[in-house]
Amino acid sequence: MAQLSTPAISAPAGGGFLLEDASPESIFIPEDFSPEQRQIAATTAAFAEREVLPVAVALESKDFDLLRKLMRKAGDLGLLGVDVPEDCGGLALDKVTSAIVAENISRLASFSVAFSAHVGIGTLPLVWYGTEEQQQKYLPRLASGEWIAAYALSEASSGSDAMNIRTRATLSPDGQHYVLNGEKMWITNAGVANLFTLFARIVDPADPDPAHTQFSAFLIERDTPGLTVGPEEHKLGIRGSSTCPLILSDCRVPVANLLGEAGKGHHIAFNILNIGRFKLGAACLGGAKHSLADSIAYARDRKAFGKSITEFGLIQQKIADAAARIFMGESMTYRAIGAIDAALAAIPPEQAAGSREIQKRIEAYAIECSILKVWASEMLGIVTDHGVQIHAGYGYVEDYPAERAWRDARINRIFEGTNEINRLIISGFLMKRAVSGQLPLLPAIQKLMEEVLAPPSLSAAPDTSDPLAREAGLLAAAKKITLFAAGVASQKYGSALINQQEIMAALADLTTEVYALQSALLRARKLRQSGERADRISLAESMTALYAISAFEKVTAAAELVAAAVAEGDTLRTHLAILRRFARHEPANAVALSRQIAAAAVEKSRYPLTMA
Repeated sequence: MAQLSTPAISAPAGGGFLLEDASPESIFIPEDFSPEQRQIAATTAAFAEREVLPVAVALESKDFDLLRKLMRKAGDLGLLGVDVPEDCGGLALDKVTSAIVAENISRLASFSVAFSAHVGIGTLPLVWYGTEEQQQKYLPRLASGEWIAAYALSEASSGSDAMNIRTRATLSPDGQHYVLNGEKMWITNAGVANLFTLFARIVDPADPDPAHTQFSAFLIERDTPGLTVGPEEHKLGIRGSSTCPLILSDCRVPVANLLGEAGKGHHIAFNILNIGRFKLGAACLGGAKHSLADSIAYARDRKAFGKSITEFGLIQQKIADAAARIFMGESMTYRAIGAIDAALAAIPPEQAAGSREIQKRIEAYAIECSILKVWASEMLGIVTDHGVQIHAGYGYVEDYPAERAWRDARINRIFEGTNEINRLIISGFLMKRAVSGQLPLLPAIQKLMEEVLAPPSLSAAPDTSDPLAREAGLLAAAKKITLFAAGVASQKYGSALINQQEIMAALADLTTEVYALQSALLRARKLRQSGERADRISLAESMTALYAISAFEKVTAAAELVAAAVAEGDTLRTHLAILRRFARHEPANAVALSRQIAAAAVEKSRYPLTMA
């Protein structure tokens, strides 16, 4: 896999951020982009602005011939082949670069969704699991945009419950084909795709026991007899992307088109989704930046009571909140993907050519991938909602971009596994890694419980030389609160905790906010250490401080939910007293922070830390 020049960083185990005190130099941040990565970002953004956005109306009207032409143009620029091996017509670049493309293509969500489904979950199954013959047959066509790919997993009765699929495959009597029957639902790109990665259970007619079926993946070409693409769905948002059901009626698929091993389809499905999740996070980041820029452009021109509404404090508050959330999203996204790249770069040369070790290294960051998916999709929802509110009545009509951005954003909380499922993945994987000994979470919880029982000690004097000393204290407190909540929940339910979904979701929110705050704090400190311009350092620190306020509110609320769910009476009061002890802090001046951040964003007419 080709690598662009990136700084050497460490790659701690997935979930290790809860327990380890990372150093600023150990993380990757957007300011570390290489000149080549910046050029790829500029090329992608220019394509989205000059080729995609001007034809938005036609794309939203489902002009799929135009969509195909744009995909071919993207292929000509190399944008479809970032993850494809060089001998199959691709560029085989690192995952940071792949995320950069996902972020910068996100100017029109309908095209971004079609693009991302093609290059991610549509193409990567072949990259990782395809035979050499399969790769040589299909990947050059996918990398060029000659063909478009789709991923067909969901069914009417099995969305997030992927293992419950009902589509069946039986081997033909002559052993030359698998015969598939069933139906797939909500398949992105279905109306334009030439190749589907489709999941079914292989059934032996002589042994109909459901437990003996084999969950498997197949490569199915569009013109395969027995495959029918259903009508387009009429959707709330992303109306210019194709979404259709697939009907398989005695669909005959050559045995050579079995992807990977029979019975190992779940490895393909779940490993590919990890990549899909971090790419979706990056795409949401790009969408949020454009939504903020559109809101600022409108607000600068909109006059009320004799002045631009950007001069009003409550409008500034929304602009600043959006900018701070984008900063957090950048910090989290590129920290996580940079760590994945570092893990991949550390693969021994003798294993580098195989995909299994790559998959294993990426799977170690399943927690972070789910965090990015949940946090970024909800961040985009907040930013686009701010956009509608800033536009006021104009935000509710189709003549302005705020309305479409708000509608388009909603699907991201459903894509790539619902946010509810991903919250369960975050906390479930943490518990799994803790029980297996891969993550020393249980000893850390025990140590904290011992600290709780010890007499209070005098607090150290705050470091007045550190502009983010307050936020560092909030991060330390958030870690303790998270460990405490996990500890009392584990004491109450033991191994049955996994069945308490509300508590598991609260633990996921606690974990996520720790990762968010830590990522921004480390990035701000790295900027100061690296001699970044003073105005950029000041903005980074202010955005960290502003978001820390809402992050800590979410931390305390989630911890109180857990405490009230596991205890009552005197025990609950004791738990709440401990939480209040951890949560004690002096509030930051949110008004001053918002005004500073909004002023910078309005001056630049965009997210203020965008690099030139």
